[in-house]
Amino acid sequence: MKAALLTSFQREFQILDIDPKLEMDDVLLNVKATGICGRDLVIWKGGFANLKPPLILGHEIFGELDGLPKAVYPALNCGNCEYCRSNMENLCTSLSFLGENRFGGYAEQVAISRDSLLDLPDRDYEKYAATMCPIATAIHACKLVDVEDKKVLVTGAGGGVGIHAIQYLKLKGAKVIAITSEHKLKFVEKYADQAITEKAFSKIVKNVDVVFEIVGSATINESLRALKRQGTLVLIGNLEGNEISLQRPALFIMREHRIIGSAAYTKQDFKEALSIVSRYIDPYYTPYRLDQINDAYRDLLSNKIVGRGIIYF
Repeated sequence: MKAALLTSFQREFQILDIDPKLEMDDVLLNVKATGICGRDLVIWKGGFANLKPPLILGHEIFGELDGLPKAVYPALNCGNCEYCRSNMENLCTSLSFLGENRFGGYAEQVAISRDSLLDLPDRDYEKYAATMCPIATAIHACKLVDVEDKKVLVTGAGGGVGIHAIQYLKLKGAKVIAITSEHKLKFVEKYADQAITEKAFSKIVKNVDVVFEIVGSATINESLRALKRQGTLVLIGNLEGNEISLQRPALFIMREHRIIGSAAYTKQDFKEALSIVSRYIDPYYTPYRLDQINDAYRDLLSNKIVGRGIIYF
């Protein structure tokens, strides 16, 4: 099979012929589309110290087995720890994703346990590759904090998670204030109650109930400034991988802010996302062939893409 191999961090992928590595009870899925997640970008930068090239990245995988459309639940967990036994497998002590300790979906085929496959209701593979991971992430975050009738600030709202998460938040009854770059504003304002550029963030937004912090270190201090007393910031991502520090800890203390982490999603969240995506979510993505993957990464790293970048086959 042809695959995009990462042989060194922060270097271009190499398109090579690779033999798929099947483990016991694996099946070989024919990949039709794979999303490029922010997690992939962090790995590409070398942000996961436990991972070593060569790697075939990609965990947002959709394809066909025996001619039938399938989704891949991408989390790999032990199944035995206290969290797995409590259906909180997203907190598994040995959690990883496809594309990390196993070859992922930047390839024509992927070896995967049959238990990780879910039926797709249709063959719109690119739509699912663009939206499933973001919506499952939003579903899980909304189980950690009440958003109904709340004023919710979303940073990075024009990115792959953001532009789809704000659609889900509206379904949940939230009033959404979205922060995005200027060239993505016209797309974001279709869904948000209020869409604001990053430059205007500090001048306008205040007294929000909840923050969905997708960007991380670059925006978290402005997000906390905008958060009302006893408000909650849900830390979903940290795109640059830089250390997060509180510039005004007294503000955080005196307002009794809460910061909680939201770790990916469970298999149940993923199943719920299938139903939501198929009926309610408008996908935003830019498609690339496998041999264009380096173009995709350049565009994503320079913030050119609205929504997700995806690889199609």
